[in-house]
Amino acid sequence: MGIYFNPGNESFACDKNSRIYIDKTGLLEYLNGMLGTNSKCLAVSHARRFGKSHAAGMIDAYYSLGCDSTEIFEGTKISESADYKKYMNKYNVIHLDISSFFDFYKENIVEKVTEYIYKDFKESFNDELNYHDSLNYNLMVIYQKTNTPFVIIIDEWDCVIRNSDDKELVHKYLQFLHSLFKSEESKVFLALAYITGILPIKKIKDESALNNFREYTMLKSKPIGKYYGFTEEEVKGLCKEYDMDFDAVKAWYNGYLIDGVHMYNPNSVVQSMMDKDYDSYWRNTSSFASINTFITMNYAGLKDDIMKMLAGGKVRVNPNTFQNDFSTIASKDDALTALIHLGYLGYDADRKSAYVPNYEVATAFELALQTGGWNEIATAISTCDELLFETIDGNAERVAELIELAHDTYTSVLKYNDENSLSCVLTMAYFTAPGYYNIIREMPAGKGFADFVFIPRSNAGFRPAMVVELKYNKSADTAIKQIKENRYHGALSGYGDKILLVGISYDAGGKDKKHHTCVIEEISSVEN
Repeated sequence: MGIYFNPGNESFACDKNSRIYIDKTGLLEYLNGMLGTNSKCLAVSHARRFGKSHAAGMIDAYYSLGCDSTEIFEGTKISESADYKKYMNKYNVIHLDISSFFDFYKENIVEKVTEYIYKDFKESFNDELNYHDSLNYNLMVIYQKTNTPFVIIIDEWDCVIRNSDDKELVHKYLQFLHSLFKSEESKVFLALAYITGILPIKKIKDESALNNFREYTMLKSKPIGKYYGFTEEEVKGLCKEYDMDFDAVKAWYNGYLIDGVHMYNPNSVVQSMMDKDYDSYWRNTSSFASINTFITMNYAGLKDDIMKMLAGGKVRVNPNTFQNDFSTIASKDDALTALIHLGYLGYDADRKSAYVPNYEVATAFELALQTGGWNEIATAISTCDELLFETIDGNAERVAELIELAHDTYTSVLKYNDENSLSCVLTMAYFTAPGYYNIIREMPAGKGFADFVFIPRSNAGFRPAMVVELKYNKSADTAIKQIKENRYHGALSGYGDKILLVGISYDAGGKDKKHHTCVIEEISSVEN
């Protein structure tokens, strides 16, 4: 058993022994079907903290000759497969994390990777190999000696591509990968290649090192996407086990629509369950700089689209022009596609549209905007908590002032002439409210449709249920009257002791006049 050659099963054992473990061993059955076929090379490019490393450790434990994993896989889904034992611990495995090498050996990474693998080889083969020969040649020699093919796993394979401007180094690195996965020798020794990265494989002119890989991305991952993020049923099970509010977890961490399946960020869900809290764990694992890099690019319509998505909308995007490289962003579509691959946006393949997937990611955007060049918008968003508290406290005049600030801030982005546009502005004005409320626009209630209904979740604390009615060129009192006459508040029966009725009016007046008024009434839920 070595570090890089035939590693043990400690990584998977650690995952499996954790308090929260979701069985994803069904992936192994899929990989077993790829062994030794023309589809044996797989590239998984998903956002950070989306289960790629967990899968890599599981693959080690299952295939590596360096351990006996009979006990650790007992009772898992793969153990129900007819071929379960046929492949378990029967392969020579090499597992590399390129990012850990790149941190220390930027200039000679290929030589250092080879050197460290050879250290492991010497433990097993001593002087049976010529260590001056290339790695791929020695892999073939080992195969001929042992009659045991190789499974090669490379985490963060694209680290060099993403972080180095040295074309000679990139070329050498790609040639190294070619020797492992496409050389004549690899046709002999390679049973399976599994590589992970952030971005899909970059198409480099005259380089064909990885064009034999089947790719699984944040845009399309059939049929293995379910083995990475958590599915809705898996999250429901965890919420039941840990006594957590599923609706709150869904609002915070749901939203990635991959191949039509709703997927949750597994790292965030696990942290939420362990802490018994709802928080933005995303900001602890990803860099805000990557958001600002793309949303501040001066492409026509990009700022409008970002604001539309933050207000809950979707925008059309063509992901096919993206060159799978952060350094060659050439259009608005490229910038949005980069954010999709990073996990900061979701992608609806049916509608070919991007969107902000959940409240956790929305808060990452909120913080990023505060450190970027969106000063006015950041200032408006920073008042969202105050707006919610002033609404709860019944300070109607201050609420009107803050809504007017939101109007003035977003008016250049959102065409602001009717109730629908006012709804978009209200969504942005109450930007932080989805952390505590299920907010439903145009909700069927009483004798019609309420503009906004704020239904408190289990983590809402003192925050009461609210109905918000909007009026354009009509009084806020008219909005309150409509709520009462149509009994919109009846939909909130059972949500706490009191309900707030909020009427907001926008009076366009003249060409340059924009005036908001607000009326807030508190009623007892008994009145329902």
